[in-house]
Amino acid sequence: MIPTETLKHEHDVILLVLEAVEREARAIRHAGKANAERVGKMIDFIRNFADKCHHAKEEKLLFVRLEQRGIPRDGGPIGVMLAEHEKGRAHARAVAEALPKAAQGERQAAQAVADNLMGYVLLLRAHIDKEDNVLYPMGNRVLTEEDQRSLAEAFEKVEAEDLGEGVHEKYHQLARELAEL
Repeated sequence: MIPTETLKHEHDVILLVLEAVEREARAIRHAGKANAERVGKMIDFIRNFADKCHHAKEEKLLFVRLEQRGIPRDGGPIGVMLAEHEKGRAHARAVAEALPKAAQGERQAAQAVADNLMGYVLLLRAHIDKEDNVLYPMGNRVLTEEDQRSLAEAFEKVEAEDLGEGVHEKYHQLARELAEL
């Protein structure tokens, strides 16, 4: 599988979780309180699968190679994607910071959790659309066959060495679990 197809598959898993995150944000707004365990699992998924696995492959591998092949970072699509990754991280941090008080029913904290969860959902859905429909096709036009091979190998190495054996599958299972909530 070419690297951008691997990333698109990961996007499908992330989108599945985003549906659950959106439902959870609505439930928090309605109840005025957050379920710390459920939101904690969502933040775990966001930080470890979406960011540490998926975004790491993009930032450390794909984007670097695309820059080498002439796609600009500054003033170009890579810079936009990197800025959006940072915005996503800020939303996740804000949720994690407000969650303890939101779980105790503090309305302002619950609102902050709900707002940041929904902000993350809206950001990531638009972000994924841009990557799938603009950046990845652009990248596939400039990447050589050797680039594709070496990136695919490097992606596997990220999963095996940076995440650890079975961790990718663990987060796929967590995504299915969250989708069913």
